[in-house]
Amino acid sequence: MTDAKVIPFDDDRSRSGVSSRSARRRSAGGREQGPGPAVASAASAASVVGTAAVSALPGQQDASLPQEEPRRSGQPLEGAERGGWDRRIAGGLAFLRRRVTGEYDVDEFGYDEELTDQVLMSMLRPVYEKYFRVEVKGIENIPADGGALIVSNHSGTLPLDGLMLQVAVHDNHPAGRHLRLLAADLVFMLPVVNELARKAGHTLACAEDAERLLRRGELVGVMPEGFKGVGKPFGERYKLQRFGRGGFVSTALRAGVPIVPCSIVGAEEIYPMIGNSKTLARLLGFPYFPITPTFPWLGPLGAVPLPTKWTIQFGEPISTSGYPVEAAEDPMLMFNLTDQVREQIQHTLYRLLVQRRSVFF
Repeated sequence: MTDAKVIPFDDDRSRSGVSSRSARRRSAGGREQGPGPAVASAASAASVVGTAAVSALPGQQDASLPQEEPRRSGQPLEGAERGGWDRRIAGGLAFLRRRVTGEYDVDEFGYDEELTDQVLMSMLRPVYEKYFRVEVKGIENIPADGGALIVSNHSGTLPLDGLMLQVAVHDNHPAGRHLRLLAADLVFMLPVVNELARKAGHTLACAEDAERLLRRGELVGVMPEGFKGVGKPFGERYKLQRFGRGGFVSTALRAGVPIVPCSIVGAEEIYPMIGNSKTLARLLGFPYFPITPTFPWLGPLGAVPLPTKWTIQFGEPISTSGYPVEAAEDPMLMFNLTDQVREQIQHTLYRLLVQRRSVFF
């Protein structure tokens, strides 16, 4: 593994020297040891969701069944209802205890499946369902098991599209699969964001980490446009930027997994980027500093995204199993497959744009 060839997924990734190994924080056996900064932030987030889960009302009953009369104030709880509340409270307390004591498992990349399912997904789901009202198409094109590489367009000024893509896969796939996103090293240089990204299953966008995940049978997501896509001006919305050097194709070929093209419509309009302050970007160490109709003019209120209507469509997978092992080193094949994936995503974007009625509905 020490002499593995590392292929970047996009050319404009910041070169801070952060490696996939030095960016990880893990202990022997993949178990967190003792409380630390991540525990404090996780416990805070968990307490919010735990309180919400404990206070959640029971689900809707079948209309064909006789409905119970609502319990009036002062009436004692029925046995089944009291048992349900007891289980919720016990589950919430057990979850918080594991967070505080560090008795929970993470993998070698820092991924915390329990925290992701019970806290992070629960926090993102209202934004996904109620705010952006995401519609998902073609979920059957994602394999039920085994590794696969999901390749998507990237946009929106802030990378909310990656988070919504994670919720879309987890909540709509029949097997409830988890998407492991590849992120630029800038993500792992930011305080708090670094910890949350690792907990949510993100890892550094390099071929070595991606191939290891794919060979383990994981779903891996990559957005090859990188900063060129997420930071492009509003006038160039839904026009795909260059897909780097095609390193994601080489990784899929070596791992022998299918490539699933993915098109996201709606993210381009959440922060219409009408300008870019390059001076501020250099001072802050960012690839760009966006200027929108609301930011920075409205201060923190300008950071609220517009409530656009999203559509995420997964295209037919492109198989890589029929190629020989040496195909991963063939630059012409990588170019052709990269172009095929890019064209499929672009055509789907145009089709979805023609079909949508409005940006907001």
